[in-house]
Amino acid sequence: MSRWEKQVTAENAWREYPRPQMVRPQWQNLNGLWEYAITPKAAPAPTSFSGQILVPFALESTLSKVTKPLTDEQRLWYRRNVTIPRDWSGQRVLMHFGAVDYECSLWVNGGLVGSHTGGSDAFSFDITEYLKDGQNQLVLGVTDPTSNDEQPRGKQLTKPNSIWYTPVSGIWQTVWLEPVPKENYIDEIRVTPEVDSSRLRVEVLLRKPVEAVQMQYKTAIRLTALDGKQVVATAQLRPGTTGYLTIKNPKLWSPDSPFLYDLNVELVPINDPYGNTPQNKRRRWANPVRIDSVRALYASATVSGKPIDAVTGYFAMRKIAIGKTPNTGTQPVLLLNNKFVFQNGPLDQGWWPGSLLTPPSDEAMAFEINFLKKSGFNMLRKHIKVEPDRYYYLCDKMGILVWQDMPSGFLEGQNEHPDDAVDPLRRSKGVEQFELELRRMMNRLHNHPSIVTWVVHNEGWGQYDNPRLAAWVKGLDPSRVVNAVSGWHDQGAGDFYDIHTYEEEPRYPAPKSDRVVVIGEFGGIGWPIQGHLWNPNMRNWGYQTYQSADVVQQAYQKKYAKIVDYYQKRGLSAAVYTQTTDVEGEVNGLLTYDREVIKIPVEALKKIHAPLFK
Repeated sequence: MSRWEKQVTAENAWREYPRPQMVRPQWQNLNGLWEYAITPKAAPAPTSFSGQILVPFALESTLSKVTKPLTDEQRLWYRRNVTIPRDWSGQRVLMHFGAVDYECSLWVNGGLVGSHTGGSDAFSFDITEYLKDGQNQLVLGVTDPTSNDEQPRGKQLTKPNSIWYTPVSGIWQTVWLEPVPKENYIDEIRVTPEVDSSRLRVEVLLRKPVEAVQMQYKTAIRLTALDGKQVVATAQLRPGTTGYLTIKNPKLWSPDSPFLYDLNVELVPINDPYGNTPQNKRRRWANPVRIDSVRALYASATVSGKPIDAVTGYFAMRKIAIGKTPNTGTQPVLLLNNKFVFQNGPLDQGWWPGSLLTPPSDEAMAFEINFLKKSGFNMLRKHIKVEPDRYYYLCDKMGILVWQDMPSGFLEGQNEHPDDAVDPLRRSKGVEQFELELRRMMNRLHNHPSIVTWVVHNEGWGQYDNPRLAAWVKGLDPSRVVNAVSGWHDQGAGDFYDIHTYEEEPRYPAPKSDRVVVIGEFGGIGWPIQGHLWNPNMRNWGYQTYQSADVVQQAYQKKYAKIVDYYQKRGLSAAVYTQTTDVEGEVNGLLTYDREVIKIPVEALKKIHAPLFK
């Protein structure tokens, strides 16, 4: 295990606030030891449990303290008791799950609260009506087909081998409780920077539309942007409408200067902007007010009391686009804040030897990001996995660009061959679930400035309707660029032409006049280091495998000499080296799987990469 995994205990497992972009002061962490049981899928809820499992680590992981598989014919059960703090009285109580793989149902005190399907997305239940004074029993039932169905699952395989890894079942991200105001509360915030006009677009969604809530007062949304303690912009608007904050002389976010503004969002009571007299109210309904007049009325309305609800978060002013420069001629390139910045990053799979898909701690994640930055990387491709929110928070804060893959899912035979002329057909069930989870991922991660690219498909793994999906993703989020397919079957969609090239010397993608050209995967230099292998008895491999530090560094330098040449002479926009760490039997990482050995010195990496930033 890594040093951070060895430090994990039931008392310190993931204590940090799990949602950095929408923070409330009151919450209760439910990570720690729960009871668990495994039963046949068709069996009723058990009355006796087998032992204890450490949440939020998956059943199969070492850190869970169980380390057992879950078949598609079984159900995993969790149980624990919880007492609601007395000072939450009079509020609604939400139960949040960072992620549960794959299908689950929640019972509170014997009552079925609800169900969720999807292994990588956060969800919550309002459990208020199910609670009682004193102890409350929580029971969660989970099923997970892994690779026996076509749901998005990333690199998990029932029988792991080669580039496919150990399954992850059950709770694998933080579980927590949160009180919210009884009548209405802030449910969602979307922020989108508009750098060219020096403003931030803000959309605040309440749990219920204001018209549906019988309150004794009018309400408004109050927005405050801060640079440290200095207020730089404010706005007050009608709930359910889009607001804008003008940021004068904005400090732009980049890997070299990852500046974050603070954002306060409040739901506040106001004096009726239309006036309180019966005559004014009749006039309001008889003569609908123009929308710009409504905005002015709400903007100037007087706040009449304390905030009903308030959350804090952050944002950044950052623009990503494609365009042409005098130095690149007809070949479009990636532009960060309207300037060509080469994006150099590793394939980053986010697996850990003792905790699998769950990072062991904030410190562990920060170590990796810091290692990459010091080594001369300004980007990473988050490969076929969605991380906890705190991971992206660290990317935002520390300054590294992220290409975010959608986790793939398919049955054997649904992954296409590189030579296929068309995408295979997919069942409606698989299509609907893939697109649902893709949209959930985009919605949940929208506010993170570090994420600049959505990657829809990878190497034909479950690929279907790729041009339609690329256009759909671009329509949902025009503020980012779209890589329709990384590697293999390109159909001219999206903003990227992306090839994978694992030869000793990487190939150059064909030039494109309408898309940027990138190398989405290359490298894969293997070096199995004894004493740091996940399983010494399995095949430990790389695309080219060597046995000494000198030869590994020479091979790396040879590959990057080609990348530098393609950047300087042919307008290559980005390159993704495989990979950050060894993963199970793959030993082509820059770090060993336990993160203890750096295979190429940081200073050597930085020197090799330096020409990409001149």
